[in-house]
Amino acid sequence: MAPFLRISCMAYDTGALPPLETTPICGIKMKESITTEHGKTLVQRKPTMFPPWKTSLDAHVHEGRVLQLLLMKTPEEPLADVTMDLGKLTERCKDKNNCYAEIWVDLQPSGKIQMSVQFFLEETDTVVCKPSMKVLPEDGVMTLTRRRGAVKQHKIHEVKNHEFSAIFFGTPTFCSVCREFLWGLNKQGYKCRQCNAAIHKKCIEKIIGRCTGTAANSRETMFQKARFNIDMPHRLKYHNYRSPTFCDHCGSLLWGIYRQGLKCEECSMNVHSYCQGKVANLCGINQKLLAEALSYIQKPAKKVDGTDGSDVGVYQDFQSAATDPNAPPGGAPTCLHLKFDQLVFHKVLGKGSFGKVLLAELKGRGEFFAVKALKKDVVLMDDDVECTMVEKRVLSLAWGNPFLTHLYSTFQTKEHLFFVMEYLNGGDLMFHIQDKGRFDINRATFYAAEIIVGLQFLHSKGIIYRDLKLDNVMLDKDGHVKIADFGMCRENVCETNKASTFCGTPDYIAPEILFGQKYTFSVDWWSFGVLVYEMLIGQSPFQGDDEDQLFDSIRTDPLHFPRWLTKDCLNGTPTGDWPKLKGPSDCSNFDREFLNEKPRFSHADKNLIDSMDQSAFAGFSFVNPKLERMLEK
Repeated sequence: MAPFLRISCMAYDTGALPPLETTPICGIKMKESITTEHGKTLVQRKPTMFPPWKTSLDAHVHEGRVLQLLLMKTPEEPLADVTMDLGKLTERCKDKNNCYAEIWVDLQPSGKIQMSVQFFLEETDTVVCKPSMKVLPEDGVMTLTRRRGAVKQHKIHEVKNHEFSAIFFGTPTFCSVCREFLWGLNKQGYKCRQCNAAIHKKCIEKIIGRCTGTAANSRETMFQKARFNIDMPHRLKYHNYRSPTFCDHCGSLLWGIYRQGLKCEECSMNVHSYCQGKVANLCGINQKLLAEALSYIQKPAKKVDGTDGSDVGVYQDFQSAATDPNAPPGGAPTCLHLKFDQLVFHKVLGKGSFGKVLLAELKGRGEFFAVKALKKDVVLMDDDVECTMVEKRVLSLAWGNPFLTHLYSTFQTKEHLFFVMEYLNGGDLMFHIQDKGRFDINRATFYAAEIIVGLQFLHSKGIIYRDLKLDNVMLDKDGHVKIADFGMCRENVCETNKASTFCGTPDYIAPEILFGQKYTFSVDWWSFGVLVYEMLIGQSPFQGDDEDQLFDSIRTDPLHFPRWLTKDCLNGTPTGDWPKLKGPSDCSNFDREFLNEKPRFSHADKNLIDSMDQSAFAGFSFVNPKLERMLEK
């Protein structure tokens, strides 16, 4: 079992260093201890890494391996640094609950960096991406042999300086705002990455104080004192608890046999000893009641003309079997225009952590669709509701371009969200590249030209695609390109509203994302270049044994082009090498692994589903007029 640390650089303090005009860069150098004739020395074998702030990298722990952490003005201009032994950092991390620690590290000559460190064993927590190529003995060409999943930085909800992210609480936990149990949907809630406060998702807007991770003289306390004349320090003393008790700040259990935590002599608040420094001076203050009172005072008058932006028809497609005479057996909900029982599911075309894509037929019409089914519990657990809504909106726009996958309808049941899309039975480019090894110049040129038109359409609408790869480029029955899967899209992008999220499929991620820079449409053209390279050569332009090495390769390695690749390779014309299909329901261009599965939907735990907040999916329903005309025939 290979141990490794997942490290994130969260924040910085420049100390006595000269003021900086821009945000400094965090640099990380991994160095190995080797023995020479002059004794032991440290050698840096891998290029310096520049992880964006608040993103993570994985470092394997070996004897003698050290990490040099640098605060840099530019990649060539270090300001301060510190060197740490990974073994000692591991011990410091393992001393904490859940093998997780947040620490401030002092730099020389001045300044400090806040690190978040978590300990893993590779046998139980698989995070390392293995190489995606193999050597074919017949021609020695490296070829792509597996599908590659996308990654995305966890969504951060910034509320009054708190940095909340979705989390699953492995132990019973209480909300620090309403003091109620965090329950439903696998005990998911939000936790502040700075002060560790645990709250319900529904309580996020009830936070009234600003977070800085400190207590008595924090901006949070000053804010309350200035606005509400609140400055009531807690009188905390160690206490022996005789029954299970939970921390009123982070919400988790106070462990131990005696002196498990501290108790306030005035308001009876209970906290861990390590949470003491993160509790604000709100002794005797009920945040929930204060927030609700403020909300009531500040609430604007409700509009009555129906123009308040609410989705009037949010549950037009979500009715109970008792009230809907058209509901199929088992109480499956219906859509206003497309009933659930009007679809017959034949095959599984693909699957992933999101759910499944199935081949469905409209009963009695001979019309076939690809239906993408997302599990609501997974969408909520991954905090991906907004991404799902973005995907729906982009798909709704896609009818304006022939090279984007078209959407007929979206509807929902109690457990699932459904996208009813055109069935593209030509398969995806990954399927065909695995079959052919690589494409000839003419075929690659044809696909590239159509992809360009599709990307240009998205960019003209202010949308970055951000997940262009072989797996997401489908072919229709005539062999034309259809870009699919818009879950990574970002809307309303322009020079004054750039994106900054770390996301994409590792082999295709652009350097500006890896450097933590804000970006616009350039990242799609980088991914496009990688995809064209793969089509022509049959392998990825950048390689590495894990994500660290892959990202280093993207940042630093020069491109290698085979001698046989002609300079005019982009001047080709289409050929007749298209998928051969037997009919509209042909699914021979999809992986047999999926096709052999039974076309059925997996179910979540009933208690979790019943506890789910269905209003999170307001506005999901959509029906394309073309489907309405199809149903009227």
